[in-house]
Amino acid sequence: MNTTASVSSARPANASRAAALPKLALRGVGKSFDKRTARGHERTEILRGIDLDVNSNEFVSIIGGSGSGKTTLLRIIAGLVSADGGSVELDGVAVTRPGRERAMVFQAINLLPWRNVLRNVEFGLEIQSADRVARRGAALRYLELVGLKEHAFAFPHELSGGMRQRVGIARALATEPDVLLMDEPFGSLDAQTGEFLWDELLKIVDQTRKTVVFVTHHIDEAIYLSDRVVVLGERPARVVDSVKIAFRKPRWTYDVRAEPEFSVLRARLRKLVFAGAAAGTAA
Repeated sequence: MNTTASVSSARPANASRAAALPKLALRGVGKSFDKRTARGHERTEILRGIDLDVNSNEFVSIIGGSGSGKTTLLRIIAGLVSADGGSVELDGVAVTRPGRERAMVFQAINLLPWRNVLRNVEFGLEIQSADRVARRGAALRYLELVGLKEHAFAFPHELSGGMRQRVGIARALATEPDVLLMDEPFGSLDAQTGEFLWDELLKIVDQTRKTVVFVTHHIDEAIYLSDRVVVLGERPARVVDSVKIAFRKPRWTYDVRAEPEFSVLRARLRKLVFAGAAAGTAA
């Protein structure tokens, strides 16, 4: 009787604690790199004391001046780069290396040119040793989600830049990650194609319920896509502000940028970014 009571009372407590945990929790994250100078190698501090929580199903964009460490921070979350100090946890578990619960989409998609679209999307699943039937089914499902199922047997050189980017997103999603990490995925595209893909990405995230951490230099892009925009100062970068974006969803159903508050947010974020850049130059 006592044992049963103890077990049943512990479950709600554990469930409550899990519900209270952020999806991602960064505490005191720091990173330095060696830099070659006229005097030889010097240690340059890029990130210092980064504290950041990202909640489940939240879309968080990270902005900041060039060289502020945005991509480095994303790679630390991905487990591709080790932090020098602090910690990164996913669902309360320390991140020490890449894992299948995280997938990264890069600005340079790097599709394998000798593989057709379908086999490119299957690539991550092959690395995970998924069987042929399972990976083929997953690849086709996510190609349909990004609107490219009819191009499954095309090769990368036969696709536009925007289509190749969607293949990269499908490849990341096919591994069924909890968290999607995106490093300026639309930065190399023309403005019109990039803005078209904003809506496509929001539709994909809405359907898949992914948690997204998105790095960009584009302030309008950050506002349009995000639930929250995090601003990094100049290096050694810290979080200088975290700005909630409260426009109603779904955002592709109306002209978000025509909303008066959009201009207010743009001005606020520009001021934060440029103030940090000026401070970095003065230093």
